[in-house]
Amino acid sequence: MKVAIIGYGKMGKAIESILLQKGHTIALKINSENLHACTTAALQACDVAIEFTGAEWAQKNITACLNAGIPVVSGSTGWLQNFNTVTNTCLQQNGTLLYASNFSIGVNIFFEINSLLAKLMANQPQYSIAVEEIHHTAKKDTPSGTAISIAEQILQMNTLKTSWVNTATLLANELPIISKRIDPAPGTHSVTYSSDIDTIEIKHTAHNRVGFAAGAVLAAEFIAHKKGIFSMKDVLGIC
Repeated sequence: MKVAIIGYGKMGKAIESILLQKGHTIALKINSENLHACTTAALQACDVAIEFTGAEWAQKNITACLNAGIPVVSGSTGWLQNFNTVTNTCLQQNGTLLYASNFSIGVNIFFEINSLLAKLMANQPQYSIAVEEIHHTAKKDTPSGTAISIAEQILQMNTLKTSWVNTATLLANELPIISKRIDPAPGTHSVTYSSDIDTIEIKHTAHNRVGFAAGAVLAAEFIAHKKGIFSMKDVLGIC
């Protein structure tokens, strides 16, 4: 594949390394210093784009790829208030989009475990629930996109909780997400159900960025010749 990397920071470089190891070609690399190079013609010379930028740039970058007619994988967080606008553009353009808050295979399996546990615990009000996420101090968004995905899965299953908050809370209808920024942690997410009798905890700890980058490359390989809107469930064959 000829790949455009949009967002050539630490994650972009990790993605580049895996792409090259797998025999793919980096046809375009975009960072904050060469934004002018992200033209329609340059994008159309690629088979697929992988986009990891910031919340302020993500929608524009994804839309540019869709308008250029190339499939795009995005892992940018903090912009999902505009997700429906982007998916509508994708459908109008008969394009291809795969978005995930986290591309790690382990995290996506963790998501499935989280949903199942939330369903099993939905009628157990004696347990208090808390989500915790730990990341390095350079991470800009709080809480993490992964933590938000985890919390929203719980809210879908547990009618006693109506919203999540990014702080500790004593309100029974609120689900707390506790965010910690500690170097050099690449990402730890846990969900805890606690009662006077016992505690149930599930946790995923990333040791480095390789898992995230490898999952993004796998996603790019998956969508390269497809049309539509996809998720990591499609990539991993999770029903």
